[in-house]
Amino acid sequence: MDTHNPENEKDTIPFYPDHFMTEFYVTIGIIVLAVIIGILGMMNPIGLQAPADPLNTPLHVKPEWYFLALYQLLKYIPPQILGIDGTIFGVVTILLALLVVTIWPFLDKKDDNKKAMWIRLAVTILGVIIAVALTIWGEVS
Repeated sequence: MDTHNPENEKDTIPFYPDHFMTEFYVTIGIIVLAVIIGILGMMNPIGLQAPADPLNTPLHVKPEWYFLALYQLLKYIPPQILGIDGTIFGVVTILLALLVVTIWPFLDKKDDNKKAMWIRLAVTILGVIIAVALTIWGEVS
């Protein structure tokens, strides 16, 4: 069977030169735009500030929002706890708390009663409120 149908060819647009030329014009347009931006940048250069000092962290630097609560918590841990550096103690404590929260559902196999369910719900709500409060406190401090 011959699948060649002249009627189908009337409805098609050939890739070359039609689509090829369209892509060529788009490429030329992007290059012209990049050259214009480059020339404008050379004519009006942005002044450089003082070079970065790795030993001097500015006071206004803050972590991303999802770390604000943890950084705010670390601010209030004493420098020395039980002869251990306070920052290391705080980080290890936070990691252990996250580990406990992560594996708790796999360890708690007993039958649920209403009292235990309400206690877990209250602890969870309190934890979320504390995390949100520390995040907001870290943002405004």
